[in-house]
Amino acid sequence: MMAGALVMAANGQANEAPLAKKVLVIGHRGASALRPEHTLASYGKAIADGADFIEPDLVMTRDGVPVARHENEISGTTDVAQHAEFAARKTTRTIDGEKVTGWFTEDFTLDELKTLRARERLPQFRSTAYDGQFQIPTLDEIIDFVATESATQGRVIGIIPEIKHGTYFQKAGLPMEDRVLAILAAHAYTRTAPVEIQSFEIANLRYLRGKLGKDHPNIRLLQLLGDAKEMPYDVVAAGKQLTFAQMMTPAGLHDIAGYADAIGPNIRSIIPLAPDGTLGKPTALAHDAHAAKLELHPYTFRPENYFQAKNFWKGSDPKTFNEEGSMAEIRAYLDAGVDAFFTDDPALGRKAVDGR
Repeated sequence: MMAGALVMAANGQANEAPLAKKVLVIGHRGASALRPEHTLASYGKAIADGADFIEPDLVMTRDGVPVARHENEISGTTDVAQHAEFAARKTTRTIDGEKVTGWFTEDFTLDELKTLRARERLPQFRSTAYDGQFQIPTLDEIIDFVATESATQGRVIGIIPEIKHGTYFQKAGLPMEDRVLAILAAHAYTRTAPVEIQSFEIANLRYLRGKLGKDHPNIRLLQLLGDAKEMPYDVVAAGKQLTFAQMMTPAGLHDIAGYADAIGPNIRSIIPLAPDGTLGKPTALAHDAHAAKLELHPYTFRPENYFQAKNFWKGSDPKTFNEEGSMAEIRAYLDAGVDAFFTDDPALGRKAVDGR
């Protein structure tokens, strides 16, 4: 079968075939539906449940160490607010054009961050039983952990780090790109294992492409894509105009293909929701991305009703953990041609792929 070709689904409709030889399951922040996100416990659960890749989002400490947090503001994912010794560090910053109040990783040394403990980011949906147990890991620690798990499991496990707020950290004197490359180069595991570096910004991916050249075939680049009307923040900071919608046109995708290997849009950019909240019809994005020789790695599938299309809900409670609905939704996107996907529950992603 030709990659990117149209294939007939069981329902008789033509669906897009993936470019990838194997559709990959990415543990979104680990197994974040089951353990506090971006902890070794979350990554370990994702690996045990069959994830092909685990995802650390990276932010910087004051002393220049990349650590795994979804945001540099950490009050929602750690117990920092309970630490009286850090009360005076609560402040307001402008992050990518938005005012944010809280505690920020760049105001803490690594040793200070290590005194904090992770907590569940979505307590209204998910268990808080593991709150207070796990530290914030560094990128170095994550790589060592994945290398050990790979040896134990007898299979290669990829790492898909995201550089968060690249322009912000550059202006703060804490540029992340070269530091991340140096760490990847320092570990035997990441000199050969699959690595895919992601960003919602463009300039840092272009920079990384120039640095990597063709000498690091194990490292690929993923251009993340936000909401259609939004713009990458480095574009905003440069006073230019380029929306994510424009980046998702055939011309925009052709441009991305000049520096990246894949795109990571929101799942609803591939199959949007209908006005009644049920799953609608696929857009042209999968076909257009594949035509540009870009793989499609969308985010994020989640197991609770609240995050799923209404036709997959089980009952009426938004908080219901709905395995069947999540797998059915994932399979609809597999039919639409995705090459990999981010999921908060990799066990369900694994079942959805393997059980097709």
